[in-house]
Amino acid sequence: MIAPVGVALSPTFSANAEDAAKTSEAGSPPVPTRKLGKNGPEVSMLIMGGDLPAYSPEHLDVGWSLGIRYFDTASMYGGGNDELKVAQWLTKYPERRKDLFLVSKDHPHQPEQMLEMIDRRLEKLQTSYLDLFFIHGINPREYGEDSLSWPKSDALKKVAEKLKSSGKVKLVGFSCHDSQANEYLTAAAQGGFLDAIMVKYTPFFTKGDGFDKALDACHQAGVGVGAMKTLRNAADAPKRLPEFDKLGLTTHQALLQAVWSDPRISAVCNRMQNVDNIQTSVAAVHGYKGPLKIAQMELLRETLMASRRAMCPGCPSCNKHGAEVDFAFSDISRYVMYYEQDGDLRAREMYHQLPTAHRDASDVDLAALRDACRFKVDYPEIIRRAERYFA
Repeated sequence: MIAPVGVALSPTFSANAEDAAKTSEAGSPPVPTRKLGKNGPEVSMLIMGGDLPAYSPEHLDVGWSLGIRYFDTASMYGGGNDELKVAQWLTKYPERRKDLFLVSKDHPHQPEQMLEMIDRRLEKLQTSYLDLFFIHGINPREYGEDSLSWPKSDALKKVAEKLKSSGKVKLVGFSCHDSQANEYLTAAAQGGFLDAIMVKYTPFFTKGDGFDKALDACHQAGVGVGAMKTLRNAADAPKRLPEFDKLGLTTHQALLQAVWSDPRISAVCNRMQNVDNIQTSVAAVHGYKGPLKIAQMELLRETLMASRRAMCPGCPSCNKHGAEVDFAFSDISRYVMYYEQDGDLRAREMYHQLPTAHRDASDVDLAALRDACRFKVDYPEIIRRAERYFA
């Protein structure tokens, strides 16, 4: 369980980081960029961030040295310590702040709380402004049913305007991996005042489904969109396929390019836990020349569906059930994934923070949920594992 942490912080990591820094000194170019929404700047198509065991000034420096200029963090990442690591890195390289797109997140239970939370985020990060400030993981269970209308509410609009006029924040938005993400995205498009969102994304959605329409509405409204958790269900997929070997791509690199094949996605927050992850991800974005072909996308979809999955990447059936039942099967699946794939012991704490009713599957037909899931995620087995790991 602790292997990912041990590997990430090993002497090998430090040695590889030094090699990457030498590459930077030799002139490693910034990664390609895309415009973030209607009002946003050009941002790196690859995001360095997420709640990573390896997150450290050295880890950030590898990402920077290889050309990534978009760093993502949050108040709760690293047990509340990851922002301090960004601050350490910025203290060492203050001249880099002007070229860095820096994002952090917090948990306001009313939009107005963001006005005081921003000061804590800036103090932790030791910077005078954020390029983008997110409501973190917006969902009805934590933020209340009213939060479904926040992205189009006057209350959040006024808060966003105050944050930006203060000079402490350039852009405002939210991140979301909830089963009701489509409703939040649609509300953001209707509101038209939020600048950007980050959402759990799979390139294998059905054209014209609810997610596609919600994403399209945001794009047309000028709301920038970043993708997260795009490779989470590829952990057990074959690392190589002959069809992608011909293109010089691993399966994971091809999946990244599948996400960039959607022009509505500005950037991908990929889980890069070590130097090799960073280098191969950077190689994938530099190698991206245009959308993958339909046959290539279908091969990736079939490969993903044939591999073991701990979480649905997003399908209409799971989203529909998530909005109808109290049982938090989507969140619990995510915690199992954190525990198994990342060795993250905090998954147990997150599980127990769920209200008891949201952990009670006694009235839920998990087999029917599995059979209806487009990706056939084995919910009965996942919930059994959750109870064994966490209860």
